[in-house]
Amino acid sequence: MEFFKIKKDIPFMRHAVIFNAISFITFALAVFFLFSRGLHLSVEFTGGTVMEVSYTQPAEIEKIRTTVSSLGLTDVQVQNFGNSRDVMIRLPAQKGVSTAQQSEIVMAALKAQEATVQLRRTEFVGPSVGEELAQDGLKALGMVVVGIMIYLAFRFEWKYAVAAIVANLHDVIIILGFFAFFQWEFSLSVLAAVLAVLGYSVNESVVIFDRIRENFRRYRKMSTVEIIDNAITSTISRTIITHGSTEVMVLSMLLFGGPTLFYFALALTIGILFGIYSSVFVAAAIAMWLGIKREDLVKVAAKKEEDPNDPNAGATV
Repeated sequence: MEFFKIKKDIPFMRHAVIFNAISFITFALAVFFLFSRGLHLSVEFTGGTVMEVSYTQPAEIEKIRTTVSSLGLTDVQVQNFGNSRDVMIRLPAQKGVSTAQQSEIVMAALKAQEATVQLRRTEFVGPSVGEELAQDGLKALGMVVVGIMIYLAFRFEWKYAVAAIVANLHDVIIILGFFAFFQWEFSLSVLAAVLAVLGYSVNESVVIFDRIRENFRRYRKMSTVEIIDNAITSTISRTIITHGSTEVMVLSMLLFGGPTLFYFALALTIGILFGIYSSVFVAAAIAMWLGIKREDLVKVAAKKEEDPNDPNAGATV
């Protein structure tokens, strides 16, 4: 399905150097902020207190969050747990304050607001658990990257695998750079969004690479640059449909999902926008600079062209 069809190819690769220079600068800034400021890790990674409280009627999450925040606690996470009457509260660790003391202070404030509230359980999530979660997250990220490289190397060719991975890591680092620069809270849900962006971004690269392969088979007299420009131009309508519909859903979470989904949706929004950019101006350009050619993807046709005694020489595939 297409909303429109562009008859004349847009010369994307003509501006590849400029756009990749912008990408490099953005990437370098993201790395700088990651090392200079670091990520603002949530309770899951740093450790803290987890409380479960129960109300006799549906809990007012925003009111509870305001009450807890008024105690001078920052980075507080408040969300429904199980049903609308049960609430989970995550509190960051405080020096000189035990888990029991934290829970007593919070419960006193909540009871002043609603006398019927009951404490179901309270526990301390130690930094060791947070460290384990961080390590597992990095392992998951590494496995995703390796899996994508293997898949693309088998489906296309190693040059395409390298180009796609560079583009995808470009997206991931930039997302992390935004979170480091603005000191937005980096939680497990944000990590899940980063992993989702990896898969989502590589899908766009695969679509463009697949069209490049088709063009190499179809247009025998076009240069590599012309092939790439045509592939990107012919997939623009599809890009607008898929990314536009996805972004509408993500923006609805960003605007109406509340604090629980805010940073998850924000990471997806940044990832989707840069994913489009990187698939066109980073992945395709790197593949071009690595020297992709028709023989990389259509080896059978290349072999026939080299055999002058083959009666089928010159036939298209």
